Amino acid sequence: MSLEFLWYVPNQAEPGHRGDAVTANHNSLETLTAQAKALEEHGWGGALIGTGWGRPDTFTVATALAAQTTTFKPLIAIRPGYWRPANFASAAATLDHLTGGRVLVNIVSGKDNLAAYGDSEGDQAHRYARTKEFIQIVRRLWTEGNVTYQGRHFGVTDSTVAPRTVVRGERRHPRLYFGGASEAAEKVAATEADVQLFWGEPLDGVAERIERLRRLSEKLGREHPPLEFGLRITTLVRDTTEQAWTDAEAKVVEMAKGSSTRDLNRHAAVGQQRLLDLAARGEVLDDNLYTAPGKFGGGGAGTTWLVGSAEDVAKSLRNYQALGITHFVLSDTPYLPEIKRQGDRLLPLLRG
Repeated sequence: MSLEFLWYVPNQAEPGHRGDAVTANHNSLETLTAQAKALEEHGWGGALIGTGWGRPDTFTVATALAAQTTTFKPLIAIRPGYWRPANFASAAATLDHLTGGRVLVNIVSGKDNLAAYGDSEGDQAHRYARTKEFIQIVRRLWTEGNVTYQGRHFGVTDSTVAPRTVVRGERRHPRLYFGGASEAAEKVAATEADVQLFWGEPLDGVAERIERLRRLSEKLGREHPPLEFGLRITTLVRDTTEQAWTDAEAKVVEMAKGSSTRDLNRHAAVGQQRLLDLAARGEVLDDNLYTAPGKFGGGGAGTTWLVGSAEDVAKSLRNYQALGITHFVLSDTPYLPEIKRQGDRLLPLLRG
């Protein structure tokens, strides 16, 4: 199975995301295009573009960057409560058609400022039941014509999307990435998603979740090709192991001073809480998984970091690959210099 190496494009309303350089034009088309083109030039397949109310619209940013590039694949994070399934299926199919099949999709069911755009998710079970219907409808609209589907949350009647998504080899439509560690989330992943994304847990935790999801896929009667797995994590890479740890510890000192913005939803999700709980097991787990950032405001992919030389980090990522991880979404700040550094030094070791 081929490997996918993606980065992260920080489409933020405010500058300085997770310690990135604070500049007046941090989210301009020029700045974001420079990042996307650097990703192409330095060996990356594309980048995750995050979503949330109060940030630039993810799909708009993805479309703009796709138009400025030739191979860059946007992993577009979207929310079922923000989009209706038929509207999204059509928009994504159109962009996929225009880009020759470069679209990737990340379905997000986590908390957001729902009232700001008129959504009401209800409890967790309701949220993931709705997500399941959303994915089922979108997948059918991408692969079938004259679709009729009546669910509890969404429905379409005699619906056909045009233009169609790009079909190439085994690819029938954009790959659907998904995250979530709750029981409700894992049931959706096991039956409906193409790729389950994990945050930076230790190897034993990831191995346990992969095995559980594979068993769940079999138990629930998955109808699609086998579920694939991905890792979304911060990778702090320097010339030497010693320099990497010096820089990592210095960054955490700055975080402890409150110089980095805290993630307001950092305790909301089951998967996030799993990461925060890791600090009780130790400041460094496995060979070089640094848990200290989570103590001082690091959230999501910024909660734990893989720290070391390119060789150190490559070894750790290969250990995840040995468990079954084939999709890697990496990042560190400042974003643009690290695209180049890690693209030139880390990626060749992973592809070699």
